[in-house]
Amino acid sequence: MTTPEAREEAVLEAVGQRRELVNEAIPEELPIQRPERLYEASRYLLDAGGKRLRPTVLLTTAEALADVEPLSREYREFPTLDGDRIDAMAAAVSVEVIQSFTLIHDDIMDDDDLRRGVPAVHREYDLETAILAGDTLYSKAFEIMLETGAEPDRAVDALEVLATTCTKICEGQSLDVDFEQRTDVTPEEYLEMIEQKTAVLYAASAALPAILQGADEETIDALYGYGLDIGRAFQIHDDVLDLTVPSEKLGKQRGSDLVEEKQTLITVHARERGVDVEELVDTEDVDAVTEAEIDDAVGELERVGSIEYAADRARELVDQGKNRLEVLPDNEARELLCDIADYLIERGY
Repeated sequence: MTTPEAREEAVLEAVGQRRELVNEAIPEELPIQRPERLYEASRYLLDAGGKRLRPTVLLTTAEALADVEPLSREYREFPTLDGDRIDAMAAAVSVEVIQSFTLIHDDIMDDDDLRRGVPAVHREYDLETAILAGDTLYSKAFEIMLETGAEPDRAVDALEVLATTCTKICEGQSLDVDFEQRTDVTPEEYLEMIEQKTAVLYAASAALPAILQGADEETIDALYGYGLDIGRAFQIHDDVLDLTVPSEKLGKQRGSDLVEEKQTLITVHARERGVDVEELVDTEDVDAVTEAEIDDAVGELERVGSIEYAADRARELVDQGKNRLEVLPDNEARELLCDIADYLIERGY
């Protein structure tokens, strides 16, 4: 049986290989042009790095569907299921551009200073330029998706998925903002929010190659479900990591979700178990919160089983998502998609 450590190493290598190819394609699809400041700002976070997990899911799903050796084909001329060719890399860049657009606007809304180890776009440039950069990326994603060369009906379906995904991301963000004013959020409501805010872009990444390559509806639906499942698990695992990983390894204050009074599956579950979550740490002076206070809060959340509940829910979603991959040929790329799913809830420890 593959150990989590060996699986993580294999996944990171596979993601790294595809990330390099995506990084090479980004300047081709989104060149710096006039007005230079706008396009420099638009490219800023894309050039700053990122794991490129969503493009990796898209490219790996394309490999699995075509039943080719991973990384053995030129993504710019990728085989469809009926012998045609598409530009799978254009689709991969498109979803990463959408991801970058959401990050820019998230940082503006949260007034964050840093992203990916560099100043946020609105800090590096200015608020007006950052808003325009995010809007530019949003529209450019659709232009890039049109460059896949897919059959017209498939191209339209892909654009519809991309548009619906963007709408749902905005709806999810709105729900997240609304939840900040509530203490009665249910687990079901929280799962709905992270599905829209986070998971739908993973779902689109998994389903888009099936649409562009001409797969049947059953396959498209199964792959979309895989993306929703692993995307929700990804966010829930982030909730767990925030409380269980030391600050120096997290790169931010451990327990920041508690300090900032953010709703997570853990806190929602704890409230249902009678915990007064708002009293776990003193949020009057967030800079004064100590590691000892966080330790006590985590101890209380462990006592009522909330952290275990979230971790178990993430594992259930990953297992459910992996089962959906049975619609794919039994090949190396399908195994990689399973390993990516496992990695999303094993990373960070």
